[in-house]
Amino acid sequence: MRYFINYLYILICLLFLYNNGFSENINKLPDTTLNSIQDFYEVRLPDIIIKDIKSNIKIVCKDSLSKNEEIKIKINNIPQKIKFINGTANLDYEFTTKEKINISIGYFYFEKQINPIPLWLSILPPLLAILIALIFKEVFSALFIGLFSGTSIIFYYKESSIFLAIFKGIFAIPDTYIIGSLNDTGHLSIIVFSLLIGAMVNLITKNGGMKGVVNILVKYANTARSGQFITWLLGIFIFFDDYANTLVVGNTMRPVTDKLKISREKLAYIVDSTAAPVAALALITTWIGIELSYIQDGINAIGLDKSAYSVFISSLNTRFYPIFTLIFILLLIWKKRDFGPMLQAEKKAKSIGQIQSINNNDNLSDKFSEITISDTIKAKWYNAVIPVFIIIAGTIVGLFYTGWDSNVWNDETYSFMKKLSYIVGRSDSYKALLWSSFFSVLVAVFLTTSQKILSLKQSIDSLMNGIKTMLVAVLILVFAWSLAQITQDLHTADFITNILIYTKISPQLLPAITFIISALIAFSTGSSWGTMAILYPLILPASWLICAESGFEHVESVSIFYNVVSCVLAGSVLGDHCSPISDTTILSSLASSCNHIKHVKTQMPYALVVGFVSVIIGTIPSAYGISSWILFPLGIIIMYLIIIVFGKKAKVLDL
Repeated sequence: MRYFINYLYILICLLFLYNNGFSENINKLPDTTLNSIQDFYEVRLPDIIIKDIKSNIKIVCKDSLSKNEEIKIKINNIPQKIKFINGTANLDYEFTTKEKINISIGYFYFEKQINPIPLWLSILPPLLAILIALIFKEVFSALFIGLFSGTSIIFYYKESSIFLAIFKGIFAIPDTYIIGSLNDTGHLSIIVFSLLIGAMVNLITKNGGMKGVVNILVKYANTARSGQFITWLLGIFIFFDDYANTLVVGNTMRPVTDKLKISREKLAYIVDSTAAPVAALALITTWIGIELSYIQDGINAIGLDKSAYSVFISSLNTRFYPIFTLIFILLLIWKKRDFGPMLQAEKKAKSIGQIQSINNNDNLSDKFSEITISDTIKAKWYNAVIPVFIIIAGTIVGLFYTGWDSNVWNDETYSFMKKLSYIVGRSDSYKALLWSSFFSVLVAVFLTTSQKILSLKQSIDSLMNGIKTMLVAVLILVFAWSLAQITQDLHTADFITNILIYTKISPQLLPAITFIISALIAFSTGSSWGTMAILYPLILPASWLICAESGFEHVESVSIFYNVVSCVLAGSVLGDHCSPISDTTILSSLASSCNHIKHVKTQMPYALVVGFVSVIIGTIPSAYGISSWILFPLGIIIMYLIIIVFGKKAKVLDL
């Protein structure tokens, strides 16, 4: 009888609420009834809520009998319908100001005060990172400040206390964002690949393999023109690492070019301007893993149905600066002409030979120890060629293996290039790179130990030293991934997109703007990788959104996207070439035994000329749809005319 009276009482209360409205009388229900109703649903708000950006609110139904149905709810007293699928319903809500959100479902009631983060604050973390990099010329502190500012903003709007936000923001960097960036199989694959290829490069240097390749080509350098051409050719052949390229080619060719009366400035220019451009174009390098990672993050952010490797390959036809740089050097060598400070350096070299000495750099002088090999080691070219061939061929095989589809390959309606594009597009490039790099390391160790060039212990030590050379790059990667996640959480791309749309920037100008900004950052920081770390997470999603807002078709948007991918890297290489604090610029001076300031002064005019041609003749027209098959020949003709008009043959000075 007592239970019957209690249930009757609850029924009367519910009927009373039904007639008089839920919101005014919910508190009149007994506590036990309220608790049972409140336990029926669960509302889950996003951890980070941005003003004027739709937030996804999840409502979880705990009743197994009601997990798949459409029901009526009220959000701030506005009726809506939501559909439960497997017990979860999703609804989008846009917070425009600090407010209380009320959600009611029947007699269930949820209320919470929300203080959304203003969208304009989303630009602060990357902007601070760029400014700190420009001012202090150091990438790690720049990325850290960017991270710290982002986490502090997030927790301030959660906790409404600046001190608590700073405290929680500091510790969120390692426990949330750094660990989060590492808790990704793609990111870990890139780290392992980078370490493996660094180990392989160091071992084939120590076992004399790369010296063997150099020794073969040096035999053909008997004139000033052929000496410069062989130097250029070596820069192309040693494509897998810009540091190895710079140190091996510069140090090996210096005695040869001195004998042929080629200036140290010209040697440093050829060495420096074949290192990064080749590494930026080759399919297998120490750069490829890092760039694929940034591209993959951009693809994930915009939901593009393509693999990072296919995007990388598709973007190669708009990498005008690296390609034009390599061709510009060839034109200078062919015509035997120079201009500007380089012409004076060449005249002096032909008149009085090499009288300058290197400005030693203590921070980088230890790099020479990495390429120094014992005089007792016989240099054999195949000890380098075989491991490099394995990593190239292995990657190609791995791409085919992971992306193979027999139905597509046997479909006669597909052209060969379309089949190839499809297979590469659906392949797992991370696995392909891991398999090939790991096997190449094993083969390099086998070749080294089986010929008794180095002992097993020496080989392992060499591998470890090679891994150490990649640690800086890996640390930059981890910080960059973390900052990219911050910008994604804060919707920085949406803010940049809104600004560019408001200022009515044409999407076709985005690649050129990207190229210039990238060059400025790289010039100020001296780091191509640091520039990519800062810009890629920002500009890739923004470029896609801007194209969408401008009404571009999918094909047009993809074309602009590929161009922007190219311009981040191409611009960073240009800035790197002009920067006196760039590591590869310093190493080029060091390896060529050239005065560093003279190297910068003689190289900068050439780099700026090629950069100007790349933007005006290449980047901008290609963004408007002009084929690269037209632009590359046109750019080459323009560079040829510049050399003919402004260049002169170096003659012996009258002393």
